[in-house]
Amino acid sequence: MNVWRIAGVLGAAAGLLLATLPGTAAAGPREPGAQPAAQPAACQPDAKTPLRQFRASWVSSVVNIDWPSRTGLSAAQQQAELIGWLDDAVRQRHNAVVLQVRPTADAFWPSTVEPWSRYLTGVQGGDPGYDPLAFAVAEAHKRNLELHAWFNPYRLSMGTDINALVPEHPARQHPDWVVTYGGKLYYNPGIPAARKLVEDAIMDAVSRYDIDGVHFDDYFYPYPVAGQVFDDAAEYAEYGAGFPTVADWRRNNIDLLIQELQQRIKGAKPWVKFGISPFAVWRNKATDPLGSDTTAGVQTYDDLAADTRKWVREEWIDYIVPQVYWAGGFAAADYNKLVPWWAEQVRGTDVHLYIGQATYKVGTSTQSPDWSDPAELSDHLAFNSTIPEVKGDIYFSAKDVRADRLGATTLLNNTWYTRPALVPAMPSLDARPPLPVHALRATKASTGVELRWRATSADTTSYAIYRRDLTGGDWCPDNDARNLLTTVRTTGGLQKYVDTTAEKGHRYVYFVSALDRTWNESVRLPAVS
Repeated sequence: MNVWRIAGVLGAAAGLLLATLPGTAAAGPREPGAQPAAQPAACQPDAKTPLRQFRASWVSSVVNIDWPSRTGLSAAQQQAELIGWLDDAVRQRHNAVVLQVRPTADAFWPSTVEPWSRYLTGVQGGDPGYDPLAFAVAEAHKRNLELHAWFNPYRLSMGTDINALVPEHPARQHPDWVVTYGGKLYYNPGIPAARKLVEDAIMDAVSRYDIDGVHFDDYFYPYPVAGQVFDDAAEYAEYGAGFPTVADWRRNNIDLLIQELQQRIKGAKPWVKFGISPFAVWRNKATDPLGSDTTAGVQTYDDLAADTRKWVREEWIDYIVPQVYWAGGFAAADYNKLVPWWAEQVRGTDVHLYIGQATYKVGTSTQSPDWSDPAELSDHLAFNSTIPEVKGDIYFSAKDVRADRLGATTLLNNTWYTRPALVPAMPSLDARPPLPVHALRATKASTGVELRWRATSADTTSYAIYRRDLTGGDWCPDNDARNLLTTVRTTGGLQKYVDTTAEKGHRYVYFVSALDRTWNESVRLPAVS
C-alpha cells in the first residue's frame, strides 16, 4: 500500500470517528445534488487568530545590542541569556527567532573561514568555550522555534583600523579587498574573490548546522555618507566591462551574491529558507513609476545597489521582510501605502511577505507623534490582516520587545497573539505532507489529559495539537488557531503530551497532526477524552 493510500485510509478513519460526534462537519454524506451547509458565522476564521503566521524578533549581536548583553560573559551566562530570549519568544507565541551570527565578517561558531566574533569575548578570535550556533539551534528546536541565522555580508569592522583584525583574518591577508567608508571597513562587493569568500563563510554554517533559514538585513553597499566616496573605481575599470555606469555594475555585483548564494543553499539543503530584510523603499514613484508612493531620502536600488524588487520577481529569495519602520500616515513613507506596494510585488510569486516592525521606535521616536501611541504596532497588524499577501512580522529588536514601552508589546500580544500559530508552509520548497500520526490515545489523568501517539513519517519534525471543548458545544472546523493548543518537537518513538489546562467534567476531542520541517501538515487524527 503506498503512502497516499495509507493517508487516505487514516483520513477516512478520522472521518468515521468524527461522524459519531453530533454536529461535526464529518457527520455523514449529503444527499445527491445537495449543497454543503453554510458555515455558521461563529465558525468563520478569525483574523486575530490565524492558523499560520510567521512571528519572530531579531536578536542582534553587533555591538552587543541584544545578545550577549556585553562581552566577557562566561559560557554559562551567555547560554542563560540566550535561553531567556528563546523563552521570551515562546511566551509571546512567536514561532521563530532571527539570530545574528556573523555581524562583522566574523563568526558565532567555530568557522573554517573566519575568526570568532569579538562580541562574544571582547577579543576577536577569542574562543567562548562552547559553540553558540550549535547551542542556539538545539535550544530553539527544543522549543519548536525556527532558527534563522542572520549574516551581514560585507561589513568587516565597526572601526577603520585593519590592523585591529586578527592577523589570520582574510581581510588582513587580502587588504586590497577592503574599502574604508563612513568610519567602517567593508569588503568590496565588486571583487569576485571577496564575494566568494562571503558565500563560503555563510555556506560553512549552512552545511554544518541544522539552521532553518539564512537571513540578511539591509546592508549591501553601505548607506550613503555625505561628502564621502566608496572607492571602487579601479575595480570598476577591471571588472565592469559591459556596464555603462558604476551603479549598474554595483547592482549586478549584489545580484550575483543573491543569485549564487540561493543556488548554493538549495544545492546543499533545499529546505533551508533564504530571506532578506531590506530598507522598505525600493524606489520612490517620482524616480520610477513602478516605485512606491513615498519621498524617502534613501532608495535601495539607487543608494545601496540592492534591486530588492528584482530579487522578488526573479524568486531568488524565499521571503522578504521590508523594514516598514514608519507609522501609518507618516508623509514621507506611509506604512499604509508601503505594505500594499510590497504585497503587489510578491503577488503571483512564491516569495513570502513578512513585515519588519520598528518596536525600537515605540515611546522613543520624535519622527512621528504616532510612536507615542501604545496602539501603533497593534494597528499595523490590524492593517496587515486585510492584506492576504502579508504572512507575518518580525520585530526589531528583542530588547525593545522585552522592554514593552507604553505597554505596546502587551497590547499587541493580547490582541493578535492570543493563540500560537504554525509557520506558513512553502510549497515551492516542498508540498508533500507527512503521514498522519499512529495510535493516538487520550486518557484522563490526575494532571489533566494525557495524549500518546507514535510517529509514522521519518520526515516528521514536530506535531500540532488541537482541542475542541465538546461540553461547550464547539463544533467548528479548525480553520484558524482558536483550538490550537501548541506545537511540540518530535523526540522519536512514542510521543507524549499532557494537557494540564483541561478542566474536570469537560469532554474534549483532541486532534494531532504531523508537521515536516517546512511545516506541511498531515491529516489531523482525533481522540476523545
